[in-house]
Amino acid sequence: MSDETMTKEKLQDDIGVAAVSDGNAAIAGLRAKFGAQVLESHEGLDCPVVTLARECIADACHYLKNEHAFEQVMDICGVDMLEMPDWPQESPRFEVVYNLLSVAQNKRIRLKVGANQRDLVDSVTEVWSTANWFEREAFDMYGIIFNHHPDLRRLLTDYGFEGHPLRKDFPLTGRVEMFFDEAQWRCVYRPNALEERVLIDRTWPGVDRG
Repeated sequence: MSDETMTKEKLQDDIGVAAVSDGNAAIAGLRAKFGAQVLESHEGLDCPVVTLARECIADACHYLKNEHAFEQVMDICGVDMLEMPDWPQESPRFEVVYNLLSVAQNKRIRLKVGANQRDLVDSVTEVWSTANWFEREAFDMYGIIFNHHPDLRRLLTDYGFEGHPLRKDFPLTGRVEMFFDEAQWRCVYRPNALEERVLIDRTWPGVDRG
């Protein structure tokens, strides 16, 4: 076995590079079924990436699960594009990213939809029950609202927390601090007295990882 063959097999084991072209069948199926609602597609570093209209995300996930055997949603996360260089102002501020896996076919695909602060993104908990906590985390950290979610509550922050910590305009030090008040015998909040210091400029990676 040549070194080149071994390298290709190693890449396939690590990130499924050899399976990228197989994902084109799923993309073709999405284009045939959803037409103009498929806004863009390309091959990312590790798998095909498809940007969809927000309104069709639940139906697209049903389709990929039932017709292309994407049995698992590995992750759902938010991305705040507020300070992304050259990001068009007319584009939605947030992206919701869905990483799907087909164990049966050894394939991955990544879906993206755009959303602004008050836009509703249909929940995919009816497709994969494990999406429940992923969507709750995205709601908690970014304020992305998932329509028809069965229990859309904060997941990582306290129930009385205000704001969404992973938004780019949220201060690094936070706005309040919590401490235990001996007199009241409970946890209370007070304004944060920490000074925010930026010692290293925020940068964006030069390589688009899809």
